[in-house]
Order: sequence, then C-alpha cells, then structure tokens
Amino acid sequence: MIRKTLLPLALVLMALTGVSGCGLFGGDGDPAADAAREPSADSSARAAQQLPYDVKPLLHPAKKYFGVAVDGAPSSMKPVDAFAKTVGKQPNMVGSYSSWGDGFNAEGAQNVFEDGGLLYVSWEPFKPGLDKIADGSQDSYIKKFAASVRKTDVPVAISFGHEMNGHWYPWGTKDTTPRTFVKAWRHIHDLFQEEGATNVVWVWSPNVVNPVPTVQLKPYWPGDAYVDWVGIVGYWTTTGAHTFDTLYGPTRRQVATFTDKPVLISETAAEPGERRRADVRGLLGGVEENEDVIGFLWFNIPKRADWRIQSSPLALAEFKRLIADDAFGFEVPRS
Repeated sequence: MIRKTLLPLALVLMALTGVSGCGLFGGDGDPAADAAREPSADSSARAAQQLPYDVKPLLHPAKKYFGVAVDGAPSSMKPVDAFAKTVGKQPNMVGSYSSWGDGFNAEGAQNVFEDGGLLYVSWEPFKPGLDKIADGSQDSYIKKFAASVRKTDVPVAISFGHEMNGHWYPWGTKDTTPRTFVKAWRHIHDLFQEEGATNVVWVWSPNVVNPVPTVQLKPYWPGDAYVDWVGIVGYWTTTGAHTFDTLYGPTRRQVATFTDKPVLISETAAEPGERRRADVRGLLGGVEENEDVIGFLWFNIPKRADWRIQSSPLALAEFKRLIADDAFGFEVPRS
C-alpha cells in the first residue's frame, strides 16, 4: 500500500506561490533573504510528519456504504471474501466488537483498508463503568488505544457504548445516566484529539426507540462537535415492524429535532421466516431511497437467531438482486 507524505515546506511554498525552484534553493539571490527563508528545525519537523488519514471525504459519500459483520473478521478477511462471493458484491465496511480494555486491532483495520473498506468498531464498556471513564481514571488505556489508532493511520469508525438508550447493557438506562454517558463520550473524544487520532469517524448509535419509547434520545447526545454519524441499531424480527419507516422512522424523526448528521443503519439483519424476503427488500429499498441514510451494516452472525442471509435462499436471492445496484458500495480512497 502506498501512502502519501507531506512535501517539504519549500516545495509546498513553491507549489502555492508559483515561484521557481532557483530562488528557493540558492543561486544569485540575496544571502540574507535566503537565510530568512530557511525553515526552522521545528517547521521542518512538522512538514516531514505524515498527517493522519483525512476522514472528511468519507462522511458524506456519493454512494451507500455496504457493511457486514462476520465471525473471524477483520483479523482475517477470508470470511468477508466468502460473504462477498455469496451475495455478489464486496462490502466496503466491516463490523467488529471490542470490549473495554482490549487493544486496538491495528492488523484488522489495515486488512479492511487494504481491501477497500472501512473498519467499524463497536466499543463496548462492560467495565469499569462510565463514571470511571468520565473521571479520568481510564486515561492511560484510552490514550494507548488512541495512539494505536493514530499510528495505524487508516480510517476507522468507532461507536462507543451503542444502544445506550436500552436497559440491556451496563452502560444503558438501568445502571447509569445520560449525563454520565455524555461526559464519558466527550472525554474519550477529547483524548483522541490530543493524541492526534483524527482518523476516526465517531458514530453515536442508539437502538431504535420502538421498544423503549419513554427514553428520550436528546439527553444522550454529545453534541455535533463530537459526532460524525448517527448510527441506528434496529433488527427486522418476525414480531416487530416490517417497513423501513415503522422500524427506523420514529428514531430518525426524534434525532432530526437536534441534529442533521448523516444516518447509518449501523447494525441490522432480518430474522428468518416467511417475511424475510420482504424485510430485505424493505431494508435495502429504504436505505437507497432516503438521502440522509448513507448505508447499512448487516449482522451476518448466528446469535440467538440465524441472521446469516445465506440461511434463507429466497431472501438471499433478493439481497443479491438489490445489492447489485450501483447505489451500493464504493472503494474507500487510499489517501
């Protein structure tokens, strides 16, 4: 993989001003003026440094992200390649899960990037608790994680404490407060900035509000300066909503009252059953039709149900037909 570094300061100035190389690199110019133009040691060092990958072009893509989470990835890309062969298109986002205390999977991030995609990390703070993260006692771990992300120098999407509006995780409504969640989120974000780990797309990812209608999302919002995408977790189940609007609409409308950040369906799949083919059509059709929705990430792992798309031949055929549309998928730029 070829990466670009910054040009030396003199070359940058020459490119910006149109000055020919002869006056900058010696010749018949005034020695005093030449000495004044000589870059300092500090500026030369800054110019020689490679800035982190710029994620800004990834935030508002022209096409839709097509993501998948599969067992074994991203440490190995073979499961992703097998999935791609099954559905007829290579995903450009790969989902993964990381518990608090785990190191950053730098090799996995490189694997995904070299395959033309973006690694998506669901960072799960099972312990020691959001209060401990917010009060600074976990700073050494956060800084180490951030430094590894910075050093790896590929784009990474990070969703900290997903489904915070639910009661089923220790960082959810049962064991903590929105204020503590926001404080922890902002603290982590600020430490990443201090470490220069700006190659991160920050994804704030609540569960769909349907099962927890009394929990308001706005108190959990860290602020536009701290979030790049709104991720929405929502599965198509045999007993739940069966249209794109009834499943995701209530959440999207609530979110729209306090931010206009792009929306990613950050974790989803359709439960096996007679409606699965229609649910696949509803998901992909809804993502394609709604401009604010930039893509989806399919959970292709058997867990409490067989969410793998290949477990239902008719649903798989529908998935293959729809994902073949040019609206889905693109190669993440190398720099």
